[in-house]
Amino acid sequence: MNIGEMLDELKTKAHRDPALRQKLLDTKQESNPLSAFCAACRELGYEIYDMDLLQAGEEAYAAMRRSTNGGGENSPLLSGEDDYYEMFFADL
Repeated sequence: MNIGEMLDELKTKAHRDPALRQKLLDTKQESNPLSAFCAACRELGYEIYDMDLLQAGEEAYAAMRRSTNGGGENSPLLSGEDDYYEMFFADL
């Protein structure tokens, strides 16, 4: 299962379980929120690490840019679309 699939599954569970949702939202208050979020994911059985999460978002963004007008300088600006972490919390 890739990072995107794990995050989708986790998001679905969080929508069904208010305690889980709050646990994940609470990680945003930590001094290093990304690391706290990834640690919480691992506690829940999802092997998500900081750099893997960042890299997965960047790879998805790069693929998206390549699919829009070849990824050249005329490609539309897709701001923020590479951040799986922020997109996860936006959906919560």
